[in-house]
Amino acid sequence: MRDKLSTKHLQKGYAFSHLCDRLKRGVQTALCWFDGALELGCILLILTTVVVTLTQIFFRYVLNASLSWPEELARWAFVWMVFLGMAFGVHRNSHIAIDLLRRNLSDSWQSVHTIFMQVVICATSISMLKYGWVLVSRASYVSPALEWHFRYLYLAVPCGAALNLFYLARQRIPGMKYPLNAVFTLVMGLFLYLTIMHLSTTYMAGLQASWTLLICMLILLLLGVPIGFVLTFSTIVAISPQGDLMMLIVPQSLTSALDSFILLAIPFFILAGGIMNITGITDRLIKLATSLVGHLRGGLGQVNIVTSVMMGGLTGSSIADAAATTKTLVPAMEQRGYHRNFSCAVTSASSVLANLIPPSMSLILYGALASVSVGALFIATILPGLLVAAGLMVLAFVVSIRKGYGRDVERATMHERMAAFYRAFPALLLPIGIVGGVRFGIFTATEGGAMAFFYSLGIGFLFYRQINLDAIVNSFRESLQDIIAVMFIIAAASPFAWVIVTEQMPQKIAASLGGMASEPFVLLMLMNVFLLIVGLIMELFAAMVILVPILIPIITASGIDPIHFGIVLVINLVMGALTPPMGMLVFTTARIARASVAGVFYAVLPFLLGIILVLIMVTYIPALSLTLLNWIGP
Repeated sequence: MRDKLSTKHLQKGYAFSHLCDRLKRGVQTALCWFDGALELGCILLILTTVVVTLTQIFFRYVLNASLSWPEELARWAFVWMVFLGMAFGVHRNSHIAIDLLRRNLSDSWQSVHTIFMQVVICATSISMLKYGWVLVSRASYVSPALEWHFRYLYLAVPCGAALNLFYLARQRIPGMKYPLNAVFTLVMGLFLYLTIMHLSTTYMAGLQASWTLLICMLILLLLGVPIGFVLTFSTIVAISPQGDLMMLIVPQSLTSALDSFILLAIPFFILAGGIMNITGITDRLIKLATSLVGHLRGGLGQVNIVTSVMMGGLTGSSIADAAATTKTLVPAMEQRGYHRNFSCAVTSASSVLANLIPPSMSLILYGALASVSVGALFIATILPGLLVAAGLMVLAFVVSIRKGYGRDVERATMHERMAAFYRAFPALLLPIGIVGGVRFGIFTATEGGAMAFFYSLGIGFLFYRQINLDAIVNSFRESLQDIIAVMFIIAAASPFAWVIVTEQMPQKIAASLGGMASEPFVLLMLMNVFLLIVGLIMELFAAMVILVPILIPIITASGIDPIHFGIVLVINLVMGALTPPMGMLVFTTARIARASVAGVFYAVLPFLLGIILVLIMVTYIPALSLTLLNWIGP
């Protein structure tokens, strides 16, 4: 009898355990489906913006009719894509952060660091959810073209924040049991948010918002919190003493920063760059570069640089170029006797050319922030960009002599060069068409980005025929992560910059610089030093969004051409991608090639010095930037 009872208990226990396993697998399957649906939704939203933009071009030139709604629809879809994608970035830990501290921590301390980072993200998301919802409830106006209520635009912020909390609740931290770690993270995030709100009304009321903002930002940046959440959280802390009404500035500024048609050019060029990397364009450009300069001393290093010149003109994305070139050229360089650190250093240094050779995403952003012509910036940066490339080639030649790197490739015949040029010709047409189209007003920079994406797909299918559906989907997924990481920083920098401007920091900086520099020559020198320091600690796009509105009034009052200054500013800030603690290009190439990060930083020093020499030339010889522009015409 007892045996029968024990057998029944065992059967019931087994059945219950089996049921729990089935429920667990069902929940996991449902969550995977949800994740896939969210990712697919973000991809469809960004593709919607591309299609709508191309529709606008089609109606203008084919049907000779202008539409009022496509631009507005594209902006709204873009806003929703960024804030929904923000949560997906939290899920995949793909937001950009300065991880210098984390890399030097032990495993146990890395778990503590992860919890701290998640607590800050949680507190930020709670604030975005609360005040984003308040903004939605108070919105009372409609959009001009589609006549949609603005509450549906602002709703993207609380929806994204709620998804942040949902994904934080699913995070698993090594060394802690799930779901206790998730509950702990959410409770501590709520506690941090409530603590800030309490302190703001008792102890922080007399503090100057700008100093609170900057101190909080610097601490969190160095601690490795993702930059977008650093900027948003710092803004929340700084303006919380001013009451709930002022807190509505945060979700409103986050939304309005992205409600800009020109900024759509950035994700469009990122998408185009992803497509180019799977269509065989990169391989053909490398073969063309090899036929041209592969026979020189340090030949594959020279090929690396020339390839970056051509790739930069296609994608406008330094990270995309660095990843593609590292995968293709660094192994080949190692096989020919180049040290891995040197190979990664050449790749990292040459990848900055994507921000200096048009179409450049940094120049598009500068044009939007400084209200200057993007087409004029594209023309003005051609000669400085080529000077940087020439400087890098000279340094690669010198270092190759010192290290004993020889001529790797036999000199190509004219027939081989012409064959390589023919195969790469469809790709080379793209930058000429984009720059010319934007410069002469055929289409805007954003429409140029959409055309670049469409053209890349076209030549991939019709000319190179090295593309398939799986590769396209994977390219979209990788590009989506880059788009979200960059655009969320741009959005978060908007309320951050609002606090700085409200506190009249631009006027104070202008007064200080004016007192130190009465001449443009000295002012530019001080600007260079200041921007080089900023580039060490801040990501390119975040630094531009924060600094350009501050610096433009200063340089225009001093009689400096804003287009010339834009080239100087970009050259300054791109060097931050080659220096610690940011060094995104060095981290990217070292991670892909499995090289020593410290070794790559050391190997990149000669190339940094070369870029600095070109920067000095461009700074004090404005003709290098403006002569070609003046020749072509305003």
